[in-house]
Amino acid sequence: MSRPLACVLLAGLLQGFCASSTISIPPPDLPERISASGISGALVICGGGKFPEEAARRFMKLAGGSEARLVVIPTASSDADKPDTEKYLSSWRKRMPASVALLHTRSRQRADEEDFVKPLREATGVWLGGGSQSRISAAYLGTAVEKALYELLARGGVVGGTSAGAAIMSRVMIASGTDKAKLGTGFDLLPGSVIDQHFIARKRRGRLVGAITAHPGLVGFGIDEGTALIVRGRRLEVVGRSSVSVILAPEGKGAAGARPLKEQLLSQGFVADLTALRRAAAARAAGSFPSADEVVPRVSCGALILGGGGGMPVGIVRRFIDLAGGPGSLIAVIPTAMEDPVPGRPGEETMLRRQGARNLVVLHGRSPGDLRAKRFAAVLQEARGVWFCGGRQWRLVDAYGDTEVERLFHGVLRRGGVIGGSSAGASIQASYMVRGNPLGNREIMAEGYERGFGFLPGAAVDQHFSQRGRLADMEALVARFPQLLGIGLDESTAIVVSGSAAEVLGIHKAHFYARGRRSSLAAGAYYDLKRRVVMPVR
Repeated sequence: MSRPLACVLLAGLLQGFCASSTISIPPPDLPERISASGISGALVICGGGKFPEEAARRFMKLAGGSEARLVVIPTASSDADKPDTEKYLSSWRKRMPASVALLHTRSRQRADEEDFVKPLREATGVWLGGGSQSRISAAYLGTAVEKALYELLARGGVVGGTSAGAAIMSRVMIASGTDKAKLGTGFDLLPGSVIDQHFIARKRRGRLVGAITAHPGLVGFGIDEGTALIVRGRRLEVVGRSSVSVILAPEGKGAAGARPLKEQLLSQGFVADLTALRRAAAARAAGSFPSADEVVPRVSCGALILGGGGGMPVGIVRRFIDLAGGPGSLIAVIPTAMEDPVPGRPGEETMLRRQGARNLVVLHGRSPGDLRAKRFAAVLQEARGVWFCGGRQWRLVDAYGDTEVERLFHGVLRRGGVIGGSSAGASIQASYMVRGNPLGNREIMAEGYERGFGFLPGAAVDQHFSQRGRLADMEALVARFPQLLGIGLDESTAIVVSGSAAEVLGIHKAHFYARGRRSSLAAGAYYDLKRRVVMPVR
């Protein structure tokens, strides 16, 4: 590609750089509800040193390959004011994009002018070069350039950067410092994070730990040289020769058995979930879950039916319909734990209809717009029963956790109705939610997805229990959180909870873990959830 194809935009060449000129924009408060979808567009965040070929290849692909319209921003470099700009562009020219433009100024006024920003409005990919991240923030923070970067991501583009170009991507920005970080303000391209680079090569663990300890609701990413963290939506992937360290601050005061600082090392090919990490950091900062004290698992109004998955015996289904007020009562069926596309008529709706339920409404939505729909509120304000379908319980948290819809679910109980569910639809009902890792269901304790809807407080409920050999997992959970009542439900088995009593129904057993004891009960048995003992047969 010939040199004229590059649009070289230089301004403010005679203006000096002053580190103290960085504009101070305070970090935003932690969001009350973290977006489940992660970021728009994509980020390629490199730790400096030799640029990984795989990272460059992925950046180009995300930008559109041969149709990519790239903008290179070298402002972090002290040499960016010099007339020789080809060194910033040549490596990208070799990859044959449709165009490459260079964008640079030290003037904040110039950074707000439309003709300067225009290349960003047309770009599919932007690359932020290395140097000093404070130079980038001094020139562009709070200007039209920063806004244009967010707009680029919103339309599906990619922003990449290395070294300083990586550090600038987090709002709480490590500006400098050897052992202790000097913090500044960067862009908010990767929300809820603090990013460090040259991490292992320059022994920067201490300064990132310090930054995260000072901002415990954020996730620390320490990216080593020759390595990149690729972010698409909520998916985090590592490429390159070294690793990315993910750091969470110690848990705050008031939590039972407070968690220590956590560090996870991700190497080539490893995948992590951004939403889970952000939720884990926020939960650690709050430091109040689960309660250190025993909480009585009690359903003060209405009733719960919690099933262990597998086939649902007819008697359990009929019991649910009776508790809802009979075949004519309005029942909401919630299939949101399923993977998209969710069927228009889930199997659980058919199951209920076969046992006589006539007034069934399937409610499904994941977006804020879905949840604001009048239909959701209208149905849940009148429903006498709610049935949660199986799938993965984290999807229910993503869709409804900490929303008005979750509060409407609780309203069904307050009116004396019934909430039921099997498999994921059982685990979501407890205050402590098991197996919430979006990347797989093998871990019983998954930070970031431990808080259920709390219809049954003071408890953790697992399912497919004996059939999938999950007894040892529950033992580990109650050893970690002895204040919780652990409940394991076998397939084709359920408990009906009213007040503080649980009745066992179905083919196999329900297992109760409390105070170092396990009680395995068959159909017809009752368990006292308050005293945590088996009740005499009625």
